Amino acid sequence: MIDPQHFIQKLQGKGIQFFTGVPDSTLKELSAYLARTLSSTQHLIAANEGNAIGLAIGHFLAKNTPAAVYMQNSGLGNAVNPLTSLADKAVYGIPMLLIVGWRGEPGKKDEPQHITQGRITPGLLDCLGIPYRVLEDIQTLEVLWPLLQERQPVALLVPVGTFSFYPSSVEKQEVASSLQREEALAVLLEALAQEDCLIATTGKSGRELFELRIRRQETPYDFLTVGGMGHASSIALGVALAMPDRRIVCLDGDGALIMHLGAMGVIGSLRPTNFLHVLLNNYCHESVGGQPTCSASMDFAKISAACGYASYARATSVENLTTAICCLQGKKGPHFLEICLLPGSRPDLGRPTTSPLQNGQQFMKHLQCPGITAIP
Repeated sequence: MIDPQHFIQKLQGKGIQFFTGVPDSTLKELSAYLARTLSSTQHLIAANEGNAIGLAIGHFLAKNTPAAVYMQNSGLGNAVNPLTSLADKAVYGIPMLLIVGWRGEPGKKDEPQHITQGRITPGLLDCLGIPYRVLEDIQTLEVLWPLLQERQPVALLVPVGTFSFYPSSVEKQEVASSLQREEALAVLLEALAQEDCLIATTGKSGRELFELRIRRQETPYDFLTVGGMGHASSIALGVALAMPDRRIVCLDGDGALIMHLGAMGVIGSLRPTNFLHVLLNNYCHESVGGQPTCSASMDFAKISAACGYASYARATSVENLTTAICCLQGKKGPHFLEICLLPGSRPDLGRPTTSPLQNGQQFMKHLQCPGITAIP
């Protein structure tokens, strides 16, 4: 294993003084060290991976030194455009070091949403013309470094378990709330109608929702967006436009919503009256280490209003969550409901026992036959 402190100090010794990216479970030890030792001008958590590439480009233009950009390999999808149309050596020639967590590495067990991405990651880097090496030890940097001097992005592929443990130094946000996410989801399920359709974002929200359905002895027919972080609201909008007579509920997370915030503008411009957008705001990237998002500095009441949502409500307890849901009943949307939450989840929280394909089929069945919900 590689000591994260040794790794970062090695990069700093080579002139990399700015780090940015999107948190990933494979790189959580690296994130922990960066959060503990660097200031906000030296280390910045980006909204999405393309945003991080832009930050690295700006840093190089100002300082003439390369930055390091960390991400999960799924984030390469967000990064392709600025990598090819800006950073590429045929355009502006911007050197940067990509540190890419390799989920779904062939031959290693992983979740279904990572398998294809893991298999194609080396080929994708080849297609982009980005030289890469698998990070095996600290000497791997020496192989890549001369290529970085040629004013181009280069990449390190980081297998799961590469970095040794480093204690998290994430500071907990001061949250004026008494709600845990699973508790809030239970209240929502109790208040929503049987025919309502739920689309849950990536992370632990879907896992908790799945277990709540089992506990309620119902078929887990909600759509669980296990990959594609930030796209749950667009999926929900697509369903809402196609099924105008059904209420569509999007369960979003703060990190996911921020990643593709522009979707709110599209939702507001179309004003689907059957759309309920629920933000489960725990102010952090909980699933990959608890790193903070910037949601604490954002006013979602003003943002949703400016985007064209019909109403906004905020909940911090079971009581005012129940009240907020009741107030929305019978009113035309789109509505935005922000639920402020304490971070954390049960240590014994499981994963869905159905495959994504089975989940999607069950959701489609619910869209057509909303009365069929009891577990056989």
